[in-house]
Amino acid sequence: MAQFFDIIGDDHRAMISRQPVYFVATAAAEGRINLSPKGYDTFRILSGSQVAWLDLAGSGNETHAHLAVDGRITVMFCNFEQPALILRLYGRGRAVLPEDGEWSGLAKHFTLLPGTRQIFVMDVDTVQTSCGYGVPLMSLERERPTLIKHHQKSDPDDWLAKQQARDRSIDGLPLRTTDRYFGDA
Repeated sequence: MAQFFDIIGDDHRAMISRQPVYFVATAAAEGRINLSPKGYDTFRILSGSQVAWLDLAGSGNETHAHLAVDGRITVMFCNFEQPALILRLYGRGRAVLPEDGEWSGLAKHFTLLPGTRQIFVMDVDTVQTSCGYGVPLMSLERERPTLIKHHQKSDPDDWLAKQQARDRSIDGLPLRTTDRYFGDA
């Protein structure tokens, strides 16, 4: 049975802190729904009603584009160990780029990783838990180093040019691009 909460409580914080992967879902009024898995040590709880995560450049930037035009976002955590549990955060989010005024205050909560392009901030209005009985039991072998190695090897000018050329989502929505490179973060 699903339960709903107004804030992220201590038991929610504990569950979130144990998860090596989480999922971010966004959508605009038209076009594709985006669902992205996230790893590494990139998620932070800033308060009972606000979270943030470090975003590394990847194959697209759909979350940024969707948040710019719509703002709605869901983040989901699945407990792959015992006890079975799924936790969802519902709310509104926004992208903060390194050149934005909020950046330094937010960045202090993270260890910046090679390929960092933005921090997403989410104002949480609802926390939902559900049973998770259909989620398998699994254990983490290790983080996959490929993405970070890729960014470490990138030429800074080429990396920035590639990021700045990605100024539209796959559905043609506009997005802001960073002008900072974190290759040896």
